[in-house]
Amino acid sequence: MGSAAAETFSKEERLCGKAAVSALVSGGKWGGTAHLRYCWLYREDGQPSRMLVSVPKRYFKRAVRRNLLKRRMREAYRTQKALLGCDGVDFMLAWSSKECGDWLTVRDEVAAALTRIGKAARQRGSGQQNDSVR
Repeated sequence: MGSAAAETFSKEERLCGKAAVSALVSGGKWGGTAHLRYCWLYREDGQPSRMLVSVPKRYFKRAVRRNLLKRRMREAYRTQKALLGCDGVDFMLAWSSKECGDWLTVRDEVAAALTRIGKAARQRGSGQQNDSVR
């Protein structure tokens, strides 16, 4: 397990603000797993990665269920954010299934999404650095 300081979800890691969210949704790359849709956008400012969590009311009418899934998704990110492996990534995780996943399902889905986002962001980041050197 990582240290307690590494497994935090601070305010700087939360994606908020209309401009930032609009930029992410309009200019980001989209992907998905079995129960999650994700969108990510690489930033070159070197700041910590920022995350947004969404559970649509369309699938879960009761706020209790939506909040439960959001808590589980944030907890899964908090404990597995090392899988992302890079800074400067804005990303959104949106639950896209009608099933309310248990903790193991949510953890596995978030881990798969973080791995894919991290791999793509590292390729993008190293590709941009190589392009600027040439």
